[in-house]
Amino acid sequence: MTRLLRLLAACLALVLAAPALAQTVYVRAGHLIEPATGEVLEDRLIRIENGRVAEITPWAPPPPDATVIDWSRFWVLPGLIDVHVHLADFLQSSDPAEPLKHSPEATAYAGARNARVTLEAGFTTVHDVGSYRARGAIELRNAIDRGDIPGPRINAVGGYITVPGGGGEVTGLPKGMKVPPDMRMGVVRGPADVRRKVNAMFDLGANSIKLIATGAVLTEGTEPGQIELSGPEIVAAVKTAKARGGWVTAHAHGAEGIKLAIRSGVRGIEHASLIDDEGIALAKARGTYLVMDVYNGDYIAEVGRRDGWSADILRKNDETTDAQRQGFAKAVKAGVKLPFGSDAGVFPHGLQARQFAYMVRFGMPPLQAIRSATTIAAEFLGWDKDVGSLTPGRYADMIAVRANPLEDVTELERVVHVMKGGVVVR
Repeated sequence: MTRLLRLLAACLALVLAAPALAQTVYVRAGHLIEPATGEVLEDRLIRIENGRVAEITPWAPPPPDATVIDWSRFWVLPGLIDVHVHLADFLQSSDPAEPLKHSPEATAYAGARNARVTLEAGFTTVHDVGSYRARGAIELRNAIDRGDIPGPRINAVGGYITVPGGGGEVTGLPKGMKVPPDMRMGVVRGPADVRRKVNAMFDLGANSIKLIATGAVLTEGTEPGQIELSGPEIVAAVKTAKARGGWVTAHAHGAEGIKLAIRSGVRGIEHASLIDDEGIALAKARGTYLVMDVYNGDYIAEVGRRDGWSADILRKNDETTDAQRQGFAKAVKAGVKLPFGSDAGVFPHGLQARQFAYMVRFGMPPLQAIRSATTIAAEFLGWDKDVGSLTPGRYADMIAVRANPLEDVTELERVVHVMKGGVVVR
């Protein structure tokens, strides 16, 4: 009898919970910016059902007992998307051994904090492009999806696919200090090894794959212009990811490494710092996305010098920052697809929106910059049916700011309200 009562109680709880799951919520938007069309719609009513946008109409009072969120004094637009973050790690520092000085548990708590801060800053979706512990961002995504902790929607790559001692390794360590195996899960030697490791990342639950195709600015002993993964290795990764229903993006700073990665079939190039005119034309012709973190160099230069980062890292940053911005300006003029990607994790999470002003400074009109962090970023992730727009059917992910970001894009640095899936989180 007791067991039966428990079963009845459980069924009753489900019945009582059903209306909450199906609850209809309304948002009154004073000025609604729809990046997909470029329209600015005045005084709109957004009807939300089951966490998704159901309908957008001119304002009219909803039913008397309706739940209404009044954002009539704000400019409302879709939740922002950052396609280059590192949530599940500690910030870059002057100590190359920093990643080894924190337990997996401490790193997980840091990731939870980073996820919350990112969401509160208005970034409701991110592409986490790698952590030293391959499971870090994958488990963070799972915890958010379960509702255990607040955070953005995460497309996670797991660990970096990198050559031994390459741009995705922890290097520059004191003599005798060793990197644990769980921080080297993506180290590869040859195409067959690439196939194994890419499959291993998908087995862990990765959504996509990140290759380290060239050396890195922030990895001791590597050079940004140096090719590290061969064409056959990149092709092996691309084909294996496609067979698993995923795709590949490649960290590539150097001009030749960028072109090699594009010709080998990657979907995106991360950084693209030293891209040349041929590389820009190739990206345009192939439809390859360039994810260019044009704010990050100033942060590295300022904080790196203040905090005593290595001279080698500062040199490489100086050699790539201005070149990247020149390449970005050319790519804007050429009409290359440029999704918003900041490299947050090098600088503190939650400050990503500082990059918008840099994008405008180097040639992007404000509307295009907003599109880069909404519709274009959603297309890059392959999630454009769910995020990046407030058209009916998409998730009710949106932000509110006090003034028009089409006139002053820095308004996006001062997000007042955030909604994810129809729930206000700020």
